[in-house]
Amino acid sequence: MAFMTAQPAEENPEANKDPNLWLEDVTSETALDWVRARNEPTMAEFCDADFDRMRAEALEILDTDARIPYVRRRGEYLYNFWRDAANPRGLWRRTTLDSYRSDSPEWDVLIDVDELGRADNEKWVWAGASVIEPELTRALVNLSRGGSDAVIVREFDMLTREFIADGFELPEAKSQIGWADPDTVLVGTDFGPGSLTESGYPRIVKRWHRGTPLADAQVVFEGLPADVSVSANADRTPGFQRSFAGRAIDFWNEEIYEVRGTDLVRIDVPTDARVSIHREWLLIEPRSDWTVDGRTYSAGSLLAADYDEYLSGTVNLDVVFEPDEHTCLHQSAWTRDRLLLVTLADVASRVEIVTPGTWQREVVGGIPPATNTVIAAADDTGDEFFLDSSGFDTPSRLLRGAGGAQLEQIKSAPAFFDAENLDVQQYFVPSKDGTSVPYFVVRSRSVEGPGPTLLGGYGGFESSKTPGYSGVLGRLWLARGGTYVMANIRGGGEYGPGWHTQAIRENRHKVDEDFAAVATDLVDRGITTVEQLGAQGGSNGGLLMGIMLTKYPEKFGALVCDVPLLDMRRYHLLLAGASWVAEYGDPDNPDDWEFISKYSPYQNISTTAHYPQVLFTTSTRDDRVHPGHARKMVAALQAAGHQVWLYENIEGGHAGAADNEQAAFKAALSYSFLWRTLSA
Repeated sequence: MAFMTAQPAEENPEANKDPNLWLEDVTSETALDWVRARNEPTMAEFCDADFDRMRAEALEILDTDARIPYVRRRGEYLYNFWRDAANPRGLWRRTTLDSYRSDSPEWDVLIDVDELGRADNEKWVWAGASVIEPELTRALVNLSRGGSDAVIVREFDMLTREFIADGFELPEAKSQIGWADPDTVLVGTDFGPGSLTESGYPRIVKRWHRGTPLADAQVVFEGLPADVSVSANADRTPGFQRSFAGRAIDFWNEEIYEVRGTDLVRIDVPTDARVSIHREWLLIEPRSDWTVDGRTYSAGSLLAADYDEYLSGTVNLDVVFEPDEHTCLHQSAWTRDRLLLVTLADVASRVEIVTPGTWQREVVGGIPPATNTVIAAADDTGDEFFLDSSGFDTPSRLLRGAGGAQLEQIKSAPAFFDAENLDVQQYFVPSKDGTSVPYFVVRSRSVEGPGPTLLGGYGGFESSKTPGYSGVLGRLWLARGGTYVMANIRGGGEYGPGWHTQAIRENRHKVDEDFAAVATDLVDRGITTVEQLGAQGGSNGGLLMGIMLTKYPEKFGALVCDVPLLDMRRYHLLLAGASWVAEYGDPDNPDDWEFISKYSPYQNISTTAHYPQVLFTTSTRDDRVHPGHARKMVAALQAAGHQVWLYENIEGGHAGAADNEQAAFKAALSYSFLWRTLSA
């Protein structure tokens, strides 16, 4: 299976010294037997009666019909994807606004993924659909086997509710496809040798006309093998029809072009800037300071220009938003005639509506106090938007805005645990270099003295962690007397792009120092003890957990390390790893390996250190972060004489779970491990 391949060991001589390299062969029966031999003792140890209760409680929350069905508008309908006990793989469905306002909306089911899987004898996982606009008559449906990033694509007739036998169809690949017109798509996929980047994503985009072989499709745009990927899309807004193509040079730098026939017109902005084009407007969000005509615009600013004027060379930039020491831009989205902004001030959200042209900002009223609010959906062809507002102790409320009317609370989620006695506090702690790092502590007021505490963190890729409601965390941890802590460490985006860029590559150690500083502060404040402090993170956060294990083992009683990166000597050779070199550095460059080698968990295992209890989880079907990372780490830790636990789900992709039942199992396993270890 192509999505499981790793580059040969000879491309990285250090790998030849790795006795566990065979565990990277994901589908070999020998490797799978090794996995089963480690899954079994993990389940035998932690899947007890208390685990069964927690799994049932988690599944009840994940499956309940009382959850908010989040929607996005397409024409006259609101579309939703929904999973529950009766439909574990899910329903793609739609309803009207009037029906949606009711307690029991009438849903029109377009695709039943469970039924489709039974018909195809496949365990399909929904991966989204691209509906042609404004016609809304056809959709390009993406389906994943077991939750992997690689998908098949099929064309679906929205009127007949059937897949089109001779329609646009792609075999399994990490494809990028979108409508150019009703009979044409722009497609990047695996066209054969040389058509993918070193990261495994499309390198070539073609224009494919209905009824013609894919092999005859015309090349529109090409990138380089070392690029992360290329992409293309068409804006079919009446009066503003344009096509665009771009090449992601690395994870943070991209060149963007307007496609005009056979010509490519470069949109001349910094390659690290985010760009949004809506009707006549061009929005630019530079990720580093940008000087234009003698004026410097701060990293994290939001700038606006007339699109056509900008491309003609007239650079008149209006400042829509400018960050400060405490405030950054978190989200933005267009309706037809207005721009929505969500900003964070010390991780507290604020929503504003901006009028294009004057760029005047108005704070949106009617948002519940002491909650985190995000844009759930916005209709860029009309004036409707939805906001989701929640907090650690406050269930989600879905608010609808339209025109100049007051926000309307249209849905609310139930409380899944008793939060009446919960207390939420924000603290700040100086990191090793003196930087002030915020974190939130959520615990019951009735808890006196130190107790079992779970610390969560991510610290990478400018991904912000913000307060929000989690029924599973609340019921399985908080309601049982546990304390939860969310650390807003560097590497994330809680204070804009600079919060991220100051902790990448050779400065990656600042992420770990921030997290360790929070762990120390929790003990110093008497919130917990080392023996009662656990931490959990996934993906890049799993790398963080591996570093805590090998560099800061004395600070924790238990760690849960989910779908992690761990072997940083080979990460760039495994699956999508090459796309993250801009974040971590290139291990094949001796200068980069000098700093990577100091923290790479797999290369820093000690035979003499006392490590906390650790549970690793991964997925056989993860085609983004290779499951070999977790497998090899477990093997090396066991060889060094350490006790370690592993659970590898056969399905699930990078999410670790393909449906609610698997997600409930994974959550219960983690909490069973944490309670057992931290309460001992």
